[in-house]
Amino acid sequence: MSEAAGSGAGEITVATAFAGMRRVVPVVFRAGCPDCRGSFELAAGALRLAIGATSKTTFYSFTCPDCGAAVRKPAGERIVELLTGGGVRTLRLHPTV
Repeated sequence: MSEAAGSGAGEITVATAFAGMRRVVPVVFRAGCPDCRGSFELAAGALRLAIGATSKTTFYSFTCPDCGAAVRKPAGERIVELLTGGGVRTLRLHPTV
């Protein structure tokens, strides 16, 4: 592919290339705090997902924006799917032998 100006063949402008794109809406997740009973929405960047070898070692965590408590909740397959699909940072835990 040539980037030479003025060749005319196959050139498109930036405006044409992005003409069909729509604005991307950030993903938010509803969560609740077991300490203060607060209910709120969190951006993907406020959550962490840890995937372990078993369901007991797979969880997500966040800091409650209302009371500041560190919250850790179990994450089943569906929750893992939703969080990873929504851009939540994931840590894979390796079992110790």
